[in-house]
Amino acid sequence: MNHRGFTAVGVALLLYVFALVAWVPLGPGLVEVMADEQGQTQVIAHGTHFASSPDQLRIFAGTQDRLFPLAFEVVNDHRLLLRPEWPDTLHKRSLDLYVQSPIDGTLSLGNAFFVESAVLVPTHRYAPVDVLDGSNQLGFHFPFQPQIFETIRNLMLHVPMWFTMFFLMGISFAQSIRHLGAKTLGLADERAVTSAQTGLFFGVIGLVTGSLWARFTWGDWWVASDPQLNGALVTVLVYAGYLVLRAAVDDPVLRARISAVFNLFAFVLLIILLMIFPRFNESLHPGKGGNPGFNTYDLDSSLRVVFYPAVIGWILLGMGMYRLRLRMESLSRRINRLEP
Repeated sequence: MNHRGFTAVGVALLLYVFALVAWVPLGPGLVEVMADEQGQTQVIAHGTHFASSPDQLRIFAGTQDRLFPLAFEVVNDHRLLLRPEWPDTLHKRSLDLYVQSPIDGTLSLGNAFFVESAVLVPTHRYAPVDVLDGSNQLGFHFPFQPQIFETIRNLMLHVPMWFTMFFLMGISFAQSIRHLGAKTLGLADERAVTSAQTGLFFGVIGLVTGSLWARFTWGDWWVASDPQLNGALVTVLVYAGYLVLRAAVDDPVLRARISAVFNLFAFVLLIILLMIFPRFNESLHPGKGGNPGFNTYDLDSSLRVVFYPAVIGWILLGMGMYRLRLRMESLSRRINRLEP
């Protein structure tokens, strides 16, 4: 397939992705429990429909196996006013909040309350309540994630940038090995540098989109203590150094050999910094917890039908750009041969 084919399929997939990103709503979730100016306890939610069925709402505190109901008042679709009457004895002082809605399903917020005055009786149980039903009447929607909220849509842009960079740097790595195994200067060196240039473009976009995401979710453009961020930056700088090295050597044969060796080390460093090192360090990235892969809470079925096409679409678009650059280099060589 030539560059037009890769680009056409990639653009078609990305149009599908962007359409869903713009159209699919974010699911409901509980944001926080707070005390207002009058000392009343309020529940703040996102994307909920409390006012649509106030008589069918049920509010509980406790843990999933030990729950007791709370009195409440519906303020609007996204806000509840609680009137908690805590028992004299509790099995633990830190309690979760559960809101059961016929529209939104069962929503929970961990450690929503801390009852300091309660007497702890570990074996104490409360009056039994019906098992919480997690079903809802909502249509297709993205999952609610605390701290991320609507910015979860950036998942379809930010993360595929790194997948595309990995793919293109893998091509560059393979072509560098191929060049080192050859005895003469051939197309392998040109393919290695072209794929590295294209991959570096996606790496820079990954840094920019990641910085924007960090600003809206973590409150800062860059968190210096996060190993995932620092590893990504170092990787981009290493590949930028690869291009600088090529520009510093005039002899084409020597340039190709030295840069090929450098490229091998660069790709190994890429694997270490972005795939191995984060497994042994905590990261602010959602779903990490010492593991760089997504877990079941970060990538559900609604995200998969958008995320996977986004990854494939961006990779195909990157391949189209890579093949186009190769085509341009080939035409440039032909033109130079025709010039007197």
